Amino acid sequence: MEDLIYSADKQQPSSPLTNPWSKKKESSKSPKPKLGGGFVLVHAGAGYHSESKAKEYKLVCKRACQRAVDQLKAGALAVEAVAAALIELEDSPFTNAGMGSNLNLAGEIECDASIMDGKSLHYGAVGAISGIKNPVLVANRLLSEAQRGKLSAGRIPPCFLVGRGAQDWAVNHGISPCPSEKMATKFSLSAYKRNKRKMELAEKMDTGHNQGKKRRQSSENENGSGCLDTVGAVVVDLEGNVAAAVSSGGLAMKHPGRVGQTMIRKLLKRSCRVECPAAAINSFVSLLMKPKTKEFFPSCVELIGYPHENAAHYGCGCWAENACNMNPYSTAVSTSGCGEHLIRTMLARECSAAMQSEDAHQALLEAMQNKFISSPFLANEDRVLGGVIVLRCCRCLEAPPSQNIQGLLVEFLWSHTTESMCVGYMSAQDSRAKGWRHILCSSVLQVSN
Repeated sequence: MEDLIYSADKQQPSSPLTNPWSKKKESSKSPKPKLGGGFVLVHAGAGYHSESKAKEYKLVCKRACQRAVDQLKAGALAVEAVAAALIELEDSPFTNAGMGSNLNLAGEIECDASIMDGKSLHYGAVGAISGIKNPVLVANRLLSEAQRGKLSAGRIPPCFLVGRGAQDWAVNHGISPCPSEKMATKFSLSAYKRNKRKMELAEKMDTGHNQGKKRRQSSENENGSGCLDTVGAVVVDLEGNVAAAVSSGGLAMKHPGRVGQTMIRKLLKRSCRVECPAAAINSFVSLLMKPKTKEFFPSCVELIGYPHENAAHYGCGCWAENACNMNPYSTAVSTSGCGEHLIRTMLARECSAAMQSEDAHQALLEAMQNKFISSPFLANEDRVLGGVIVLRCCRCLEAPPSQNIQGLLVEFLWSHTTESMCVGYMSAQDSRAKGWRHILCSSVLQVSN
């Protein structure tokens, strides 16, 4: 669980966050321009990420973090920063989103994406959209158009569009189309041809009783964790607003028009030995500022867990909600995995609700176990595949009682039941982002102070 405490001048909300690694003092005679700040956490999917491409996955996560932080430093709100992060992830040929997405049975690319603004609680999504390089741009435009209010004659603006209607709406609102053949990469095309040959061979071999068995095996392979690398991000800005987004190319060889979300494991936890019968939770702790002195220091304690695509549906792919009277914490969640599993459990919203508990680490563990892995809605599933990144924040009560200081405590975690998950994170105070590729392991781990 990551703790980040930010400070800012309330009289100048766009003031910068001091670099925690810098020992130089700013001259009082020539102060530097003051900018914004915040934090971003991204993922390149919960599934299988080969060792040979681990470097590329980590690099794209770092680039996505940097792009979001650049937006935050320029004073952008969380929802704008999270969209910027997703664009970077969609543009990478190594992710299953936007460029290089999985091809469906017809050999075409159809993408899903959604975005949610925790401040306004507005949501925008597209499903099975073709011919658009960055589906998150369409989802974000739907969100912003909805925030403007009703259309002419009192019509309700759409928040979720699919197929050709989504593409036409995007083009009509100034988003440039991109031919589907240009979105396919050498890797995605070769994967499609390979999968198609396997399906044709399986169909020729299917006879009588073996037919049903073969089809079930084919379905299991199609939904294997190697095809679940949905991308997503969660962001909090300096004002405490949160936002979340997710984007996916869907399962390989999926049926045209399909819209998605977008095992026994062990747990690592601080100062105790805990056995997790579900998924592992990765948690980090880092204190970036002494609240009482306003001084930044570079000491960092990290607790590293070794583990341990429903990109469009509401409450399944992503969720973001600012704190209110009923909820003390602002929360943002982005999911990855088998879309059908995430849809039937509404995992994003369930995890967000769980984060209102005092112990975020234990709350996420219980949510993954009770609301996902052991969910009655997935009782007939042999394998439950999914992963989440979670961010929550609140005003820091330990901050000094001064009108010139506001403290923001940020915690983040991630969990997955798949073979691997790639994540990256960065604060506006960091000089560079961090990227991780975590692999599930079966040993019980113990960490002491």
